[in-house]
Amino acid sequence: MAGKPHTIANMAGCCNYRRGRAVADSMKDRQRVRKAIIPAGGLGTRFLPATKAQPKEMLPLIDKPAIQYIVEEAVASGIESIMIVSGRNKRAIEDHFDKSAELETELEERGKEELLRMVRSISTMANICYVRQREPLGLGHAVLSAKSFTENEPFAVLLGDDILLSETPCLKQMIDVHERTGASVVAVMEVPRDQTHKYGIVELERPGYSNRIRGMIEKPAPGEALSNLAVVGRYVLDPSVFGLLEQAMPGKGDEIQLTDSLVKLNRFSPIEAFPFVGVRHDIGDKLGFVQATIDMALKRPDLADEVRAYLLERLSPSHT
Repeated sequence: MAGKPHTIANMAGCCNYRRGRAVADSMKDRQRVRKAIIPAGGLGTRFLPATKAQPKEMLPLIDKPAIQYIVEEAVASGIESIMIVSGRNKRAIEDHFDKSAELETELEERGKEELLRMVRSISTMANICYVRQREPLGLGHAVLSAKSFTENEPFAVLLGDDILLSETPCLKQMIDVHERTGASVVAVMEVPRDQTHKYGIVELERPGYSNRIRGMIEKPAPGEALSNLAVVGRYVLDPSVFGLLEQAMPGKGDEIQLTDSLVKLNRFSPIEAFPFVGVRHDIGDKLGFVQATIDMALKRPDLADEVRAYLLERLSPSHT
């Protein structure tokens, strides 16, 4: 009798070992997230006339175009290949991430080594491909345009209007969740209740206990929001979503909404919410763009002191 507990303990330990080994093997078999889609086909009407002849995605936050921050997050998260879904008058995006032989030669001849390294790094940071979205028919349509690029692998989607800053990139944390659970993952943040109509909103099955999503709704009317958890422009998705997008009908705003297909995906393939902790800049909004520019300037050693002094001077009661 004295030996039985020891035997049972050994059996339990063996079971735990096998269960842990099974989970590890399952994670090993799971396809790694190597590819990302960045929709960039919008017209940028909120920033007219600046966007009449240049892509909104190329508007600079100080000295770096907005879309470069998105690409850098993807690369820092382990993404190897990126598909940028562009549209008319978006050639500047391709030129930015392409090699610029004339500029590199000029910088090299002038001995501007630091600038030369920076310019070269832009064209080599990732394998970037492009596909044109012939009409801006919604986020779901933009994602569907890149279907062949993903080759039936899980993939990430990063929206250019959301700059998310954290010690570990938001997308990297989401990929970790996907690799651990096998679920699709959507980044969320709490927003004021009176702002929920501007976002896709998710409802959790067991708030405080689980991040499993129960439901989603795109830009709900006042009073119809499921919660105040808003989707903030980062997704890791199972490729089965493409079959749903192919069958999708126009929804909110007469566009093919990604959210509508995610609602259907969630019925047979779980979706997890990832509560993002960090700083979010909504640069799709004019005020948000200005705020992002100021915040980034205040974090740069070459600008912070002078910008801070200027703001204090402008905001002082004595300034006229």
